[in-house]
Amino acid sequence: MSSGASLGCLADMAGVGTQYWDIWGNLHIVPAAAQRSILGALGVDAADQAQIDASIERLRTAEWRRWLPPVIVAWENEEAVLPLSLPADRGDWPLALTVTMEDGSQREIVFRPAAAPVRERVWCDGIEIQRYHVLLPTGLPCGYHTVRTDSRPEEPAQLIVAPRQCWVPALLEAGGRTWGLSAQLYTLRRPDNWGIGDFTDLLQLVDAAADLGAAAVGLNPLHALFLNRPEEASPYSPSSRLFLNPLYIDVEAIEEFIDCPDAKAVLHESEGELAICRSDNVVAYRRIKPIKLKALEKVYACFVSNRRDNGAFARRQREFESFRNEEGAALRRHAVFEVLSEEFADKPWQQWPADLQHPDSPAVDAFAQTHAERVEFFEYLQWQADRQLAAAQARALRRGMPIGIYRDLAVGADRAGADAWSDQEAVVQEAKVGCPPDPFNMLGQDWGIPPLHPLVMRARGYAPFIAMLRANMRHAGGLRIDHVMGLMQLFWIPADGKPVDGAYVKYPFDELLAVLALESRRHRCLVVGEDLGTVPEGFRERMAACNVLSYRVLYFEKDGDRFRRPDEYPPRALACVTTHDLATLEGFWRGADIDLKHRLSLYPSAVAERDEREARVHDRWLMLQALRGQGLLPDGINPDNIDGHPMSAQLIAALHAYIARSPASILLVQIDDLMREAEQVNLPGTVFERPNWRRRLSMGVAALKSSPVFQALRPALVERSKIT
Repeated sequence: MSSGASLGCLADMAGVGTQYWDIWGNLHIVPAAAQRSILGALGVDAADQAQIDASIERLRTAEWRRWLPPVIVAWENEEAVLPLSLPADRGDWPLALTVTMEDGSQREIVFRPAAAPVRERVWCDGIEIQRYHVLLPTGLPCGYHTVRTDSRPEEPAQLIVAPRQCWVPALLEAGGRTWGLSAQLYTLRRPDNWGIGDFTDLLQLVDAAADLGAAAVGLNPLHALFLNRPEEASPYSPSSRLFLNPLYIDVEAIEEFIDCPDAKAVLHESEGELAICRSDNVVAYRRIKPIKLKALEKVYACFVSNRRDNGAFARRQREFESFRNEEGAALRRHAVFEVLSEEFADKPWQQWPADLQHPDSPAVDAFAQTHAERVEFFEYLQWQADRQLAAAQARALRRGMPIGIYRDLAVGADRAGADAWSDQEAVVQEAKVGCPPDPFNMLGQDWGIPPLHPLVMRARGYAPFIAMLRANMRHAGGLRIDHVMGLMQLFWIPADGKPVDGAYVKYPFDELLAVLALESRRHRCLVVGEDLGTVPEGFRERMAACNVLSYRVLYFEKDGDRFRRPDEYPPRALACVTTHDLATLEGFWRGADIDLKHRLSLYPSAVAERDEREARVHDRWLMLQALRGQGLLPDGINPDNIDGHPMSAQLIAALHAYIARSPASILLVQIDDLMREAEQVNLPGTVFERPNWRRRLSMGVAALKSSPVFQALRPALVERSKIT
């Protein structure tokens, strides 16, 4: 590369976009300052021309300096080749390569460069490098294997052999369609829960869903939040995506609770406070957390006491140790982070003493040893949460649900959280994720979430990505990936910048898809990709070919000035009327979300509010026209008299029946709509202005079966579940 190459050339080599098109087709040029900032976050120096030239040369030669690439993907039952880069003077004698399978077995390859064609040549550090293609053995099993050369064993390649498609249940593979219920777990009511939905509520929801004929129960992300900051309740800004929120544990369902008088005493002395929490219409995190944590501490103390004094308790101890061994260093780091967070309650880890800011430091190890029992307490909480979630999925499968628990994976974790502290190499602190201007926010969105480093992930054989998928496919038959376009590209914003300063950063799409398909197959876990917003050209087609279901929301499924007909929905899709970030049907029809934004002064002008109210009236009219076109209008409704017909159980059912007719594989029905809730659980763009992620359901799960909405919808659900 000649001296004086451009910043744009470097950005292109590093996978940083220099321009992008927004959802309306407007072209945005990424400013040079933003390009430099994002390149810097990737570890690519670009402050001046000398740095640009040096970085270009480093990126140009990076893959040639290694004999083997860090990762190679091979597809199941297909021929595959391994790129091999050798100095020209090394091409005269044979080279031995060893393929070590995931199970430890090995296969040997003897490659003779002199007898093979040279595919490419470059000069690197004054040495001619020649690239060959080595044919890999056929019939390699799916898995994560390792390839090493005898001359450079310290530079292995991870060989990922993967299926072309993600797993789907036999019902859907055979062309069948089904449906499921979705709920935010914390919103569920039960007379004796502690003011927040828990895993026992989930068991009851699974039973109710199975009784109603559902194939799945969809949930919000169950990720670990910040126990020391209980009011920060968004499941999409977690501390960790690898572990569970212990506030979902049902304390009274833990085996030790039965014979633990101290824990029962906590429950007894807190009955007054818990009665307030149970009757409240929102989850009172600040009240619930100290009570639940105190009771859990007493239960854990009984576990420790039983371990010391009761030989019959050995089974429980073995199970706990097995869980700790299985989760390994990641669990310990998470638990140590929780204890450190208690020690420095008001400070993010970036403001802790310097010697405690890295998990591998001697000071952290000494702290963990000094607080060994408290560290084990947080490991115990993860064990209990895992056991209770496992019980819910086991119940779903026993009840004949082909999917069961359908979990949700957030797009990232908070920069002040456990994941960011635990893996500072993979989590980029100098950038945050968002999206360019779209209908949600005319100025773009800043989610404040740090991204994973694409090059670091690849260099580590995608270990962080694999661990994240495994943690969230655990005890689940389905997984929704929030902002699934991040497998191809993510919109990075400099840490101190605004969305206008952002640019798309490319990710190794094919390799991430291979990992996703492999983990999906291994866990027998369906994958749904949330693909709303700005979608790259050809992206949805690639995902469909990989058996990743598209995510289609009725509110957004428009073609010009009409709602798409049911037969226009794709078959490889999950369809729903609305989501947690949008108005419920009741709220949509009333304009409750618009009224809320008015009360919170969220409109930039009176004109903007007026335009949205007028657009809402028109959307309601379009919905009624769509129902009329399908013969689904409830009796007595005049589609041209919008204001004369309030939302009703029959109208809610009809709108769900509309998309139930689609070929989409799964119809997801929000429990909020079955219970006719008017207030949505989250209003995007607000944090402290209102109690997001707290609104509880107005009725208990037991009321579902007799719900007028469900009774009106049932015929459409029965029809949808028939094999086509």
